[in-house]
Amino acid sequence: MKFSTSSGEMDVSIEHCYVAGWTGRDKGAVDHHIEELAAIGIAPPSTVPLYYRVSNALLTHDSTIEVLGEGTSGEVEPLLVQQGGKLYIGLASDHTDRELEAHSVAASKQACLKPAASLLWNYDEVADHIDSILLRCSIKENGQWISYQEGSLANIRPLAELMKGSGFSDNSAMLCGTLAAIGGVRPATHYKMEIEDPIRKQTISMEYNVITLPIVA
Repeated sequence: MKFSTSSGEMDVSIEHCYVAGWTGRDKGAVDHHIEELAAIGIAPPSTVPLYYRVSNALLTHDSTIEVLGEGTSGEVEPLLVQQGGKLYIGLASDHTDRELEAHSVAASKQACLKPAASLLWNYDEVADHIDSILLRCSIKENGQWISYQEGSLANIRPLAELMKGSGFSDNSAMLCGTLAAIGGVRPATHYKMEIEDPIRKQTISMEYNVITLPIVA
Protein backbone atom coordinates (compact mmCIF):
# COMPACT_ATOMS: atom_id res chain seq x y z
CA MET A 1 0.00 0.00 0.00
CA LYS A 2 1.53 3.32 -1.07
CA PHE A 3 1.66 6.38 1.19
CA SER A 4 3.30 9.80 0.79
CA THR A 5 5.56 11.19 3.52
CA SER A 6 7.83 14.19 3.89
CA SER A 7 10.62 11.95 2.58
CA GLY A 8 8.71 10.91 -0.54
CA GLU A 9 6.50 8.01 -1.57
CA MET A 10 6.67 4.88 0.56
CA ASP A 11 5.41 1.39 -0.25
CA VAL A 12 4.14 -0.08 3.02
CA SER A 13 3.75 -3.82 3.48
CA ILE A 14 0.97 -4.05 6.07
CA GLU A 15 0.83 -7.51 7.61
CA HIS A 16 -1.27 -6.77 10.68
CA CYS A 17 -4.19 -4.36 11.01
CA TYR A 18 -5.77 -3.43 14.33
CA VAL A 19 -8.90 -1.45 15.14
CA ALA A 20 -8.74 -0.14 18.70
CA GLY A 21 -12.12 0.20 20.38
CA TRP A 22 -13.39 1.70 23.62
CA THR A 23 -10.45 4.11 23.64
CA GLY A 24 -12.06 7.14 25.29
CA ARG A 25 -9.82 8.74 27.90
CA ASP A 26 -12.79 9.55 30.16
CA LYS A 27 -13.52 6.23 31.89
CA GLY A 28 -16.91 7.39 33.13
CA ALA A 29 -18.03 8.25 29.63
CA VAL A 30 -16.80 4.90 28.30
CA ASP A 31 -18.65 3.02 31.05
CA HIS A 32 -21.82 4.98 30.32
CA HIS A 33 -21.55 4.13 26.62
CA ILE A 34 -21.09 0.44 27.44
CA GLU A 35 -24.28 0.56 29.52
CA GLU A 36 -26.17 2.30 26.69
CA LEU A 37 -25.12 -0.36 24.20
CA ALA A 38 -25.94 -3.19 26.61
CA ALA A 39 -29.47 -1.80 26.86
CA ILE A 40 -29.94 -2.35 23.10
CA GLY A 41 -28.40 -5.80 23.07
CA ILE A 42 -24.75 -5.14 22.27
CA ALA A 43 -22.47 -7.19 24.50
CA PRO A 44 -19.91 -5.27 26.58
CA PRO A 45 -16.21 -5.55 25.66
CA SER A 46 -14.16 -8.22 27.39
CA THR A 47 -11.48 -5.62 28.18
CA VAL A 48 -11.10 -1.85 27.81
CA PRO A 49 -9.59 -0.87 25.48
CA LEU A 50 -10.09 -3.77 23.08
CA TYR A 51 -8.10 -4.46 19.93
CA TYR A 52 -9.99 -5.98 17.01
CA ARG A 53 -7.91 -7.71 14.33
CA VAL A 54 -9.15 -7.16 10.79
CA SER A 55 -7.84 -8.10 7.37
CA ASN A 56 -5.01 -5.85 6.19
CA ALA A 57 -6.78 -5.83 2.80
CA LEU A 58 -9.54 -3.63 4.26
CA LEU A 59 -7.37 -0.48 4.23
CA THR A 60 -7.96 1.42 1.00
CA HIS A 61 -7.26 4.76 -0.65
CA ASP A 62 -10.39 4.41 -2.79
CA SER A 63 -12.73 7.41 -2.70
CA THR A 64 -15.80 5.17 -3.06
CA ILE A 65 -16.61 2.06 -1.05
CA GLU A 66 -19.47 -0.41 -1.39
CA VAL A 67 -21.33 -1.76 1.65
CA LEU A 68 -24.15 -4.22 2.17
CA GLY A 69 -27.37 -2.49 3.26
CA GLU A 70 -27.97 0.95 4.69
CA GLY A 71 -26.91 0.34 8.27
CA THR A 72 -23.23 1.34 8.10
CA SER A 73 -21.41 4.48 9.18
CA GLY A 74 -17.89 5.89 9.27
CA GLU A 75 -15.74 7.21 12.12
CA VAL A 76 -12.80 9.59 11.85
CA GLU A 77 -9.71 8.12 13.53
CA PRO A 78 -5.95 8.64 13.75
CA LEU A 79 -4.09 5.96 11.81
CA LEU A 80 -0.73 4.65 13.01
CA VAL A 81 1.60 2.89 10.57
CA GLN A 82 5.02 1.45 11.36
CA GLN A 83 7.61 0.19 8.91
CA GLY A 84 11.33 -0.33 9.25
CA GLY A 85 11.17 0.74 12.88
CA LYS A 86 9.79 4.16 11.93
CA LEU A 87 6.37 5.31 13.12
CA TYR A 88 3.93 7.45 11.15
CA ILE A 89 0.52 8.97 11.84
CA GLY A 90 -2.26 9.63 9.36
CA LEU A 91 -6.02 9.53 8.94
CA ALA A 92 -8.56 6.75 8.38
CA SER A 93 -12.23 5.91 8.81
CA ASP A 94 -13.37 2.89 10.79
CA HIS A 95 -16.40 2.28 8.60
CA THR A 96 -18.57 -0.23 10.46
CA ASP A 97 -21.75 -2.25 9.90
CA ARG A 98 -23.97 -1.05 12.77
CA GLU A 99 -26.64 -3.69 12.27
CA LEU A 100 -24.08 -6.49 12.42
CA GLU A 101 -22.54 -4.81 15.47
CA ALA A 102 -25.53 -5.94 17.56
CA HIS A 103 -24.54 -9.55 16.86
CA SER A 104 -20.73 -9.24 16.87
CA VAL A 105 -18.61 -6.11 17.11
CA ALA A 106 -15.62 -8.02 15.74
CA ALA A 107 -17.61 -9.13 12.69
CA SER A 108 -18.95 -5.61 12.15
CA LYS A 109 -15.40 -4.25 11.99
CA GLN A 110 -14.43 -6.84 9.37
CA ALA A 111 -17.51 -6.19 7.20
CA CYS A 112 -16.47 -2.84 5.67
CA LEU A 113 -13.47 -1.31 3.94
CA LYS A 114 -11.48 1.26 5.92
CA PRO A 115 -10.76 4.38 3.80
CA ALA A 116 -7.39 5.95 4.58
CA ALA A 117 -5.73 9.17 3.44
CA SER A 118 -2.60 8.67 1.34
CA LEU A 119 -0.46 11.14 3.33
CA LEU A 120 1.40 10.28 6.54
CA TRP A 121 3.30 12.47 9.01
CA ASN A 122 6.43 11.35 10.81
CA TYR A 123 5.18 10.61 14.32
CA ASP A 124 8.23 12.11 15.98
CA GLU A 125 7.31 15.49 14.48
CA VAL A 126 4.03 15.59 16.44
CA ALA A 127 4.82 13.47 19.50
CA ASP A 128 5.52 16.42 21.81
CA HIS A 129 2.10 17.98 21.14
CA ILE A 130 0.05 14.92 20.21
CA ASP A 131 -2.93 15.82 22.43
CA SER A 132 -3.44 19.07 20.52
CA ILE A 133 -3.97 17.24 17.22
CA LEU A 134 -7.56 17.75 16.00
CA LEU A 135 -9.97 15.35 14.28
CA ARG A 136 -13.00 16.43 12.26
CA CYS A 137 -15.67 14.64 10.28
CA SER A 138 -18.54 16.10 8.27
CA ILE A 139 -21.36 14.18 6.59
CA LYS A 140 -23.82 15.22 3.94
CA GLU A 141 -27.45 15.26 5.09
CA ASN A 142 -30.33 16.60 3.02
CA GLY A 143 -27.81 17.94 0.53
CA GLN A 144 -25.88 19.95 3.14
CA TRP A 145 -22.52 19.29 4.81
CA ILE A 146 -22.88 19.20 8.62
CA SER A 147 -20.40 18.64 11.44
CA TYR A 148 -20.57 15.04 12.66
CA GLN A 149 -17.46 14.63 14.84
CA GLU A 150 -14.91 17.10 16.18
CA GLY A 151 -12.35 17.13 18.96
CA SER A 152 -8.71 16.63 19.90
CA LEU A 153 -6.67 13.53 20.59
CA ALA A 154 -6.83 14.51 24.26
CA ASN A 155 -10.20 12.73 24.21
CA ILE A 156 -8.57 9.44 23.18
CA ARG A 157 -6.25 7.32 25.30
CA PRO A 158 -2.58 8.18 24.71
CA LEU A 159 -1.51 6.61 21.42
CA ALA A 160 1.70 5.29 23.00
CA GLU A 161 -0.46 3.40 25.50
CA LEU A 162 -2.62 1.95 22.72
CA MET A 163 0.42 0.77 20.81
CA LYS A 164 1.91 -0.88 23.87
CA GLY A 165 -1.29 -2.77 24.68
CA SER A 166 -2.08 -4.04 21.20
CA GLY A 167 1.01 -5.90 20.00
CA PHE A 168 1.49 -3.19 17.37
CA SER A 169 4.90 -3.49 15.71
CA ASP A 170 6.66 -3.28 12.33
CA ASN A 171 4.48 -3.74 9.23
CA SER A 172 1.40 -2.91 11.27
CA ALA A 173 -1.41 -0.38 10.99
CA MET A 174 -3.83 0.63 13.72
CA LEU A 175 -6.98 2.75 13.77
CA CYS A 176 -6.93 4.27 17.24
CA GLY A 177 -10.51 5.07 18.20
CA THR A 178 -12.80 7.99 17.65
CA LEU A 179 -14.93 10.80 19.08
CA ALA A 180 -18.62 10.99 19.97
CA ALA A 181 -20.95 11.61 17.05
CA ILE A 182 -22.76 14.95 17.16
CA GLY A 183 -26.45 14.11 17.06
CA GLY A 184 -25.80 10.38 17.44
CA VAL A 185 -24.32 7.64 15.28
CA ARG A 186 -26.17 7.31 11.97
CA PRO A 187 -25.60 6.26 8.36
CA ALA A 188 -24.39 8.65 5.65
CA THR A 189 -23.28 8.29 2.06
CA HIS A 190 -20.75 11.17 1.88
CA TYR A 191 -17.90 11.86 4.31
CA LYS A 192 -15.22 14.52 4.66
CA MET A 193 -12.53 13.93 7.28
CA GLU A 194 -9.37 15.65 8.42
CA ILE A 195 -6.64 15.53 11.02
CA GLU A 196 -5.07 18.90 11.80
CA ASP A 197 -1.84 19.82 13.54
CA PRO A 198 -2.51 23.37 14.81
CA ILE A 199 1.08 23.76 15.99
CA ARG A 200 2.72 22.98 12.64
CA LYS A 201 -0.31 24.31 10.73
CA GLN A 202 -0.63 21.17 8.63
CA THR A 203 -3.69 19.12 7.71
CA ILE A 204 -4.34 15.71 6.20
CA SER A 205 -7.77 15.35 4.64
CA MET A 206 -9.82 12.86 2.70
CA GLU A 207 -13.30 12.46 1.28
CA TYR A 208 -15.20 9.32 0.36
CA ASN A 209 -18.61 8.18 -0.80
CA VAL A 210 -20.60 5.09 0.12
CA ILE A 211 -22.61 2.96 -2.30
CA THR A 212 -25.16 0.68 -0.62
CA LEU A 213 -25.78 -2.76 -2.12
CA PRO A 214 -29.17 -4.43 -1.66
CA ILE A 215 -29.65 -7.17 0.93
CA VAL A 216 -31.32 -10.11 -0.80
CA ALA A 217 -32.47 -13.44 0.60
